[in-house]
Order: sequence, then C-alpha cells, then structure tokens
Amino acid sequence: MQQYWKHGQFRPMQEDIIASVLSGKDTLALLPTGGGKSICFQIPALAMEGICIVITPLIALMKDQVSQLKRRGIEAVAIHAGMSRSEIDVLLNNCIYGSIKFLYVSPERLQTELFIARVKQMKVNLIAVDEAHCISQWGYDFRPPYLQIALLRELVKDVPIIALTATATVEVRNDIIDKLAFRKDYGVFQKSFARENLSFVVRKAENKEKKLLDILQKVKGSAIVYVRSRKGTQEIAAFLMKNNISASFYHAGLDFNDRAKRQDDWIQDKVRVMVATNAFGMGIDKSDVRTVVHIDLPENIESYYQEAGRAGRDGLRSYAAILFHDADVVNLKLKVAQSQPEPAFLKTIYQSLANYFQLAVGSSAGESYDFELQAFCDRFKYHSPDVYAALRKLEEEGLILFNESFYRPSQLRICFDKGALYQFQVANAIFDPMIKMLLRLYGGELFTEFVIISESDLAKAMKMKYSELVKALLHLQQLGVVEYQPVKDKPQVTFVLARQDADHLPLNYARLAARKKLIEDKMNSMVSYVSSDHQCRMQVMQEYFNEDTFKTCGICDVCINKRKSESGEGFDDIKQEVLTVIRMKSVTVEQLEDEIAPRDHELFVDAVRELVDDGIVKYDDGWKLLLTKTI
Repeated sequence: MQQYWKHGQFRPMQEDIIASVLSGKDTLALLPTGGGKSICFQIPALAMEGICIVITPLIALMKDQVSQLKRRGIEAVAIHAGMSRSEIDVLLNNCIYGSIKFLYVSPERLQTELFIARVKQMKVNLIAVDEAHCISQWGYDFRPPYLQIALLRELVKDVPIIALTATATVEVRNDIIDKLAFRKDYGVFQKSFARENLSFVVRKAENKEKKLLDILQKVKGSAIVYVRSRKGTQEIAAFLMKNNISASFYHAGLDFNDRAKRQDDWIQDKVRVMVATNAFGMGIDKSDVRTVVHIDLPENIESYYQEAGRAGRDGLRSYAAILFHDADVVNLKLKVAQSQPEPAFLKTIYQSLANYFQLAVGSSAGESYDFELQAFCDRFKYHSPDVYAALRKLEEEGLILFNESFYRPSQLRICFDKGALYQFQVANAIFDPMIKMLLRLYGGELFTEFVIISESDLAKAMKMKYSELVKALLHLQQLGVVEYQPVKDKPQVTFVLARQDADHLPLNYARLAARKKLIEDKMNSMVSYVSSDHQCRMQVMQEYFNEDTFKTCGICDVCINKRKSESGEGFDDIKQEVLTVIRMKSVTVEQLEDEIAPRDHELFVDAVRELVDDGIVKYDDGWKLLLTKTI
C-alpha cells in the first residue's frame, strides 16, 4: 500500500477483505461506489506470486485501471472485444512468460479456445470478478457470459476468487455465491449502504431548468447533471452557460479525443458542471463532487445509487437530487416497455445485422465490426430507439456485444526477430530509415508486444506526409515485417457466438419473461421512491438492499421537512432572519449563512429555497439574493 499507492492506512473494511483473500478464502465484497474496491484485489495479488485475472464487462474501466497500474510501475494488460487474434495471442504469451501481474479480461473472452488453452499455462494467484452483480439474472445488469466464470475455476483449481460489487440485493448476493461456486468457509464483507454525508433530495418541479439553477447556486463546487438523451446534454449545458455557470456535456456519440478533453477539463475544475448521459462517471476518480442531479428519472434504484454515489467521496456534505414531474413517470414507463422488445423483433434485428455485415451462418465468432446505428436504421427503415433496445437485449442474451464508445489507438508490433529484421533492412534499404525510427521512438518492446504509436509523430520525425507514412506501414504489413493496426474510434458490434440462424436464435424465453417482470418491478420501486414523502430517503435505499435500520439520516428532504414541521416557529424565525438581512443588502448564500450563523444548516438552506420558490426572494446575475416584494 505504501510502496505503490503512497497511503499509510486502509479504508474501513479493506484490510479485512484483503486478509480473507490472502488466507485463501473465496470472498464477496460489497462496497459502495468510491469505496476502494480495486485495492481489495490488487494488494493481495501483488503480495502473492503469479498473475491475477480480473473479469469486468466495462472496457473503459478496464483500460483506466490498466493505465493507473502501469503509472505505478505495475505490469498489467487488458483483453477485450475489438482486438485482433494476433494481438490477443501476444498478450496471452506475455502473461505466461513475462512479468505481467494483472490480466483484465471481458467475460465473453473466457469462452474462447485461445484463452482456455493459454490460461492453463499461467500461474494464476487470484480471480477477481468486478461488477459481480452481472452474474445474476435478478440483478439490474445481467450478462450471461459471466456464467462462464465458474468454468474458469475448473481450469485453475484451488485459486481463490473475490467478487466485488457496489449494489446487490439479498437475492443477487446469494446468486453470486452460488453461480461462482464459492467454496465452504467463504467470507462476506458488506459496508452499510448508508452514506452519512450524502443528502438525498427529490423535488417535484414543472420548470426543471430553473430548479437546477437554484440547486447549483446554493451548493457550490463540482457537479454532475445526468440527462437521458444526447441532445438533452447539449441543451442543458448551453442553458447553464447562458446563466453564467461553467458547463460541458458528455455522451457516447462524441469522438474519443473530445470525450477525453471534456472529462479532463471537468476533473481539473476548468469546468464546474458536467451534463452527461449515464455513459459518464464509471471509474472516474474525483472525490470532491458536491452535487449529482438527475433531470430524468433513473430506471432503477441500483443504477441511481451508483450514479448518486459519485458525490461526496471525500466525506464532506454533498447532495443527490432528482427533479421530476408527473409526465416523467409516464415517460419512464414507456421507456421501460420499449427496452423489453419481443423475441420476434430480436430475431428480425439479428437477421438484419447478419445481412448488414454479410455474415454466413457459423462464421465470425469473436469478430468485431464498425457499426453506425443510424446508418443501420436508415438502411433497414427501423426506428433507432427500438434497434438500440434490441441490441442491448441481444447483448443481455449473450449473442453480441454493442460498444457505443469504442476507442483503440494505433498499434504496431514487429513480427521478425532482430536477426531477420536486420537482414530485411540490408535487403530493402528503402525501409531502413523507417524501421530505425520506429525502434528509436518505441524501443525493443516492439519485438515482444503491440505498442501504441503515433503516426503524426512518426511522420514528423521522418519528414513525410501523414498519408505516405500510413501507406509505408501498410506496405511493411503486407511484407509480413510488422503487424499494424490503425486507430479505431467507431462504435463496435462483436459477435460473441458464431453467427446463428435467426429463425432458431438461442433465446432463453423463460428468462426473457422473468427479466421483463424484474425490470418493471425495479422501475416501480424507483417511482415509489420519488413519489413517497414520508420515509427517510436513506432508509428507503437501505431497505431496498435488505439492510434493516431504524436510524434516519437527518439530512434528506423528508427528514428536513419533519424537522421543519417539528420546529415550527424555529423555521419561521430562520426565514425572518434571512429577510431581515436581505432587506438591508444583497448577499450570496454563503455570506448570508455566515451572517446569520444558523444552528441547523439544512433548515437554513430549506428556508432560502422556500423563499425563492415563493417568489419573495430571487437571485441576481451575480448570484446574490434580492428581495422582490415587501412582506
């Protein structure tokens, strides 16, 4: 911990989980978003001889963790959809014969003959299953390839397994233990789902934009605003900028460089508010997010808890707000219904995919293809939301993978050994300068693995046009000297199974029906959460995850309203103090609180909100409070 992470102590429960793994026990760790789950498998894996296999469905998170480990001087690689067979072959060889400590792999790769053959030769010390709720059909994000993990245990016997997730009901927890074939005497570690510093708020608002401005003015600091549609992210960001709040937007349709820049600007506080679809946030290490606002209703409590939990990871007071009106409930029900297409439509879309890529039955297992959703819909006259839902359901059934925001930089590997390469350079002098420049810029690793290259840097160093350089690299590939993989930055469809006969598509009809009911039940729980105003919000969350508690949080909107009604005159007194100060001068919320020094911060914030909602007080362009009418 000190050597690689520079930390002198563990967070609560981390050390107990690590001790369980090091003792050889199968271990289930349920830690909230931002609770430091990755440390729980990375530390014990480093402490043991051999390699740790990490299974996760999230390519972006996989790449992020690999780059973080490498920055700490720890060797790690990732294998996922969209990579060529030869690239995978080289990486797996390095896992057997090299010094790799962590192999990140997507679950569908576990089924391939190449992986099965190579993993038998590895000295595996631990299997880590991230997002372990994906193994359960009772979870909100079920993925059939996760069911193959138990077979991996048969290949590497006596190796402990650690399963990690942030959100799991009792049914899902039991399913994880069963499906991963936990051995007797396993350990289960669960941190309370309660977040003592996070205030959950639900606001019914006809004018959501106005209410959003109000929230962002009252709560300073970094914020995330979640919006369902890509168009909505742009519109809300523009609205905030128009009202002098620094904002950017993020969704899977942006190209990689644009997404990376927007994310970096927000992380570095160059931009205060990120307006995004749920494509944003996973794996982002920013502890000082003060507010997470959902403009649209989330589909279930699990995903909401994860997204809201990105606020306040530093332990300071933070807020998670949902803004909704009655029409949102109707829209959510329609969206959920649309997300569960009938089996006949799934077969139709699958056949259209096969036609689109011109695939024969039995071909293309594990192959990935560039895929433009709108172009596909235009060609076959489909409605894009219907196709999107079908692709996700085909993915859930383990037939394909659909990656909306795939990015892989250009890579190159030298296929010859040093002696053969030297002979080639002597015989082909025209290529000698380029090969020398490749070795000068990227070193001897080119002989053992794929190395990320920059065609622009190479062209500049060689004093060549970019197009000429790419042509020369492709020529070297044709001659068998190198394997060159140009940059990919388009959505990808991967056929997990070989192309099937659409009329006999291996769909699990019973599971499809059960999943449909489950998704509807989860949606109804979400609607109940926003509609209820009598029980502490945190208690509702804890009960949903089967955590019994009689303790209320004291800081959610329900708890504050109860305190407000109980205090009676005390709340009115705060309002009068606020009005007294504002009558004399215009002040910011922070200046106002400093002057009044209320004993109850939450009641003070609610008093200001109520005065603004009633039109008695308003914000000016400099976000100072002004009196609008005489009381």
